Amino acid sequence: MSRAVTIAEAFCHILFHIISEILMRMLEEQCLFPLPEPQDLFQASQMKFEDFQKDLRKLKKDLKACEVEAGKVYQVSSKEHMQPFKENMEQFIIQAKIDQEAEENSLTETHKCFLETTAYFFMKPKLGEKEVSPNAFFSIWHEFSSDFKDFWKKENKLLLQERVKEAEEVCRQKKGKSLYKIKPRHDSGIKAKISMKT
Repeated sequence: MSRAVTIAEAFCHILFHIISEILMRMLEEQCLFPLPEPQDLFQASQMKFEDFQKDLRKLKKDLKACEVEAGKVYQVSSKEHMQPFKENMEQFIIQAKIDQEAEENSLTETHKCFLETTAYFFMKPKLGEKEVSPNAFFSIWHEFSSDFKDFWKKENKLLLQERVKEAEEVCRQKKGKSLYKIKPRHDSGIKAKISMKT
């Protein structure tokens, strides 16, 4: 009987650890942080729309210079050596112009959405500035998200501890009520029959 209790205890102990692991994984998967990560908000606070506009203007200028240089190569090259360079460069320049224009449109739309968002939250530009900067807007949200994440982690930890305690209690109750009775094994094979005859 003591062996049966030991096996039941070991089984219950293993089952408890398996359930605890499953609960922890479920909690981690279900309790994803609902806000943007504080680090992402910090990075957003460091961006400036003017820098992106400046970079896109430089890109447009560089693309124009590339087109001029390609034109010079076309003029000095013989027809037999011009292909596939000319065809590839023309495709590259066409695609680059499409991509560059798409980026400009995307930046314009993003800037517009940002200004609408700041207006929604009734943010006013600082004195001497014509519009709210990403730094002013996202710095506030960075602080909020950081504080919220600290509290969120604490609450999740408490919730996890409660669920583990519940699992422990269920395991203790099951341990008290043994569902299976383990009977001692009786040898019935050839070896047992031979040993009985001797």
